[in-house]
Amino acid sequence: MKNLTVAALQMVSGEDVEANLAQGFRLAQKAAGAGAQMVLLPENFAHLADSGSYSAAEAFARGRACPRKQPIQHALQRWSAELGVWLIAGATPLLDRPDGNSTEGQRSRSACLVYDGTGQVRARYDKMHLFDVDVEDAAGSYRESRSIEPGDQICIADTPWLKLGLSICFDLRFPELYRALAIGGAEVLVVPAAFTHTTGQAHWLSLLKARAIENGCYLIAANQGGQHSRKRRTWGHSVIIDPWGDVLAEAGEGEAVITATLSSTLLEKVRRNMPLLSMRRL
Repeated sequence: MKNLTVAALQMVSGEDVEANLAQGFRLAQKAAGAGAQMVLLPENFAHLADSGSYSAAEAFARGRACPRKQPIQHALQRWSAELGVWLIAGATPLLDRPDGNSTEGQRSRSACLVYDGTGQVRARYDKMHLFDVDVEDAAGSYRESRSIEPGDQICIADTPWLKLGLSICFDLRFPELYRALAIGGAEVLVVPAAFTHTTGQAHWLSLLKARAIENGCYLIAANQGGQHSRKRRTWGHSVIIDPWGDVLAEAGEGEAVITATLSSTLLEKVRRNMPLLSMRRL
């Protein structure tokens, strides 16, 4: 692994895709201007609605030139190439599975897409764990499975600097996923999210620190952070954590850009001094 400057973008997205993309590009420009070589967008960055994002879902663009009729992926391709950064697109609603087959039952896939600095898609991870829970907030309950079809495969993305272990939001509560990513070679865990204000206040930072520490990995988490509708409020507090569990950068609420430089020397030191992965007893 080489040293790498990363950024996490915190947004307050809504139902207007065009407005959300304008906000995302403005923040990505700010991150690139601050020296970021890799930029992470939050979950639902392009469309966040109480009813889900099926209405904004697009077919997966596998080619190098994404047409304008797929505005979300067209924008992501353009941003990464124009800014010359690797872009991790939090969660993008897609109408088909990785094998090309269509989703079923008016449900989309929630996919984390990784673009290189030329605009080429390098990896895709479909969210595995869906947020079907009851929460003591204005919404009362969430049932992602009504509008999202779950994925079933982990994904580790190669980059010029390091290996990324991809995940999305509610995945954070399932440590076995992150252990599988670490065993597979991941050095940095990425967590784009839209954690609710109630659950985020209670568990967000504790869970993120645990995933970083127990796997000896850096962790980048980009969260939504504000009031999206009468029922929907997210926690914010996007964060970048090192393998020892120290917080390198943290946002509050509202839109924000945070950056940090990930050190290969520190990663190697932590893993050498506490080789957790090789010490496991199954």
